[in-house]
Formats: sequence, C-alpha cells, structure tokens
Amino acid sequence: MKGLVSWKLFLVLWVASIFSVIAVVPYVLTLQAELLKSIPIPLHILLPMQVTLYAAIFSVSVFIGLYLARPVGLGAPILERWLEGKEVKAHLKSIFGVSILSGILLGILIAGIDFLFPTFYSATTPPLWQRFLASFYGGIGEEVITRLFLMTLLVWIFYKIKRTKEGRPTNIGVWMAILITAILFGLGHLPFAETLTKVTLPLMAKIITLNGIAGIVFGWLYWKKGLESAMLSHFTTDIIVHVVFPIFVRV
Repeated sequence: MKGLVSWKLFLVLWVASIFSVIAVVPYVLTLQAELLKSIPIPLHILLPMQVTLYAAIFSVSVFIGLYLARPVGLGAPILERWLEGKEVKAHLKSIFGVSILSGILLGILIAGIDFLFPTFYSATTPPLWQRFLASFYGGIGEEVITRLFLMTLLVWIFYKIKRTKEGRPTNIGVWMAILITAILFGLGHLPFAETLTKVTLPLMAKIITLNGIAGIVFGWLYWKKGLESAMLSHFTTDIIVHVVFPIFVRV
C-alpha cells in the first residue's frame, strides 16, 4: 500500500468531507424539524453521533478511493500537485470553465424542470444561508462517496476484468462505472425525499432521472478532468438550484 495513498491528500479530503457534513446540518434540521421531534435521542447527543459515523464512513471511502484511483488513472490531480508544492494555476484554468459551465447548465435544467413540474418536498423553506452551506455537502461529501469511492471501485473492478493493451481501463468499463454510479446516485436521494413527502412513482422517476443526468456529467468530469472538476461542477449545480433560483422564483 505504501506509495499508493498520499496521506496528506487523504487528510485534506477527509477533513473537507467532515466539514461538508457539518455544513449541511442546519439545512437538514430545518427541513426535518417535525420528524426530529419524534426521535427520543436529544440533538446534542444525536448530532455528534451522526458526525462521528460519517467521519468513519468518509475515512474508509477516501482511503479506498485513493488507493484504487491511481492504478486506473483517476484521482485528484490538482490537490496532489498543490500538496507536493507544484504549480497548479494552469491546471485550475483547464478545469474552471467546463466545470462552472456544466454546473450552471445542469442547475438551469434541474431548476427549470422543478419550476415547470413543481414538487414540494416540505412546507418549510430553509433560508438561503442554509442552502448555501448545504451545497458544500453535495460538492464535497457526495462526490467523495459517489465518484472517488464508488465510481473508482467500479472502474477498478472492470479494469481487473478487462483492460487495454496499454494496461489501462477500457472506455466501455469506465462508462459502465459512470452509468451505474449515476443511477445509484439518483437512488441515493430517495431516502431523504421520503422523510419530507410521499414519494410517488412520478416523483421517484424525476429524482432518479435528474440526479442520474447530473451524475453522468460529474462522472465524466471525474474521469477526464479529476475529482476537483466534478466537485466544482456539483457545487455550482447546487448553488444554482438551491441559492440562485429561489432568489428569482418563490419556491
């Protein structure tokens, strides 16, 4: 294992992931205020337990993701170069445009469909500062779990089954990993939705489809540009959907 995992990079991603969990707490507490009243465990005990659990989950996810990423050509190249003291300006410029633009387009798509086919998860609307903080969980925490861990694991499995003559993952294998991860990413949003409203078949299809489309884009960015690009695109998407859109349209 020596040499395959940068412990500095592990620490940065792990701490960032924990921060994203803490950042989303006010948003979740506002949306699930009624549900939390029925939980017998006091919040001052429940919240530290939840953060500790997520810290453990992220420690495993980050380690496995980084351990398997390098052999299959994935990873977080900008953070790696930065931690090694190398120049990163050119690399940042190479991902900034495509990451921001893809995030804006996805945000417009998702927000537009929500406007045309409104779905009210909850009668409670969290304030914008909570929505802003919650976007860090999408951009960091969800990308660590879905792209760095899950997609990397799937790419590695397909790589072990079949690889190119040059010893790299096949395009088919990577695309299968992207699509499977995107579907699971969509499905992963259902449990939270169920705590807020009755999940009907149309709503389920909407959640899986919209998040699945976003997951495909984030997966492609992770493959071609690195984890940082997927994170930036995801964060931008959430900012458009949860912060910018509500300013102009009452939801």
